[in-house]
Amino acid sequence: MSTRSKGWGVAAAACLGLWMIHNGSAQVTPPVPSAAQAFAAGPSVHTDAAADPLPPSDPVRLRIPEIDVDAPVTGLGIGRDGALDVPTAADRNLAGWYEDGTRPGAKGTAIVAGHVDNADGPAVFYALGALKKGDRVEVDRRDGRTAVFTIDAVEVYENDAFPDAKVYGQADRAEIRVITCGGGFSKKSGGYLGNVVAFGHLIGVRPEASLPAGSRTA
Repeated sequence: MSTRSKGWGVAAAACLGLWMIHNGSAQVTPPVPSAAQAFAAGPSVHTDAAADPLPPSDPVRLRIPEIDVDAPVTGLGIGRDGALDVPTAADRNLAGWYEDGTRPGAKGTAIVAGHVDNADGPAVFYALGALKKGDRVEVDRRDGRTAVFTIDAVEVYENDAFPDAKVYGQADRAEIRVITCGGGFSKKSGGYLGNVVAFGHLIGVRPEASLPAGSRTA
């Protein structure tokens, strides 16, 4: 997925930052991960214990309690330019997942992406850079289970130095990547200079999730 992953980084920088352009203030820059949350800083409070992967089932909702994210999830494909599509910018509270890839909770690397802002203000993953090791990501699935992930690291990468294999490479356990724009903003280009990526792995499963009526189909 080398071409696609680099495409996602370029597409994110080009299509977001609308609120920053309109606001024009450095005071609204999204949080940037601290060095303490990088892999190189060591394990801190997270755990290597992992839950067994689940059978594949589509995600329907994603929650990150520490940054007040509670959002529906829509499927994303690959655009004509080879880049991962992004959710519609009109809905600030919407996350997307790469539906031709791993389902969250199943064995492999599940990819989730969302906007950092739109023309009206902060969007679903605006505060992603504020996550810390040991924070939780919860994904409700159509099979009625909730996959619970722990954050292993949060890192930021410049667009021209995006580590494709590290972010998108497949894993032997159930892992997740949550991606948004960040790493500084360029008024000249009208976009963000990089991507913030939260890395996590599955540590637990709740057997039931609060899903809309009629949505519990595999």
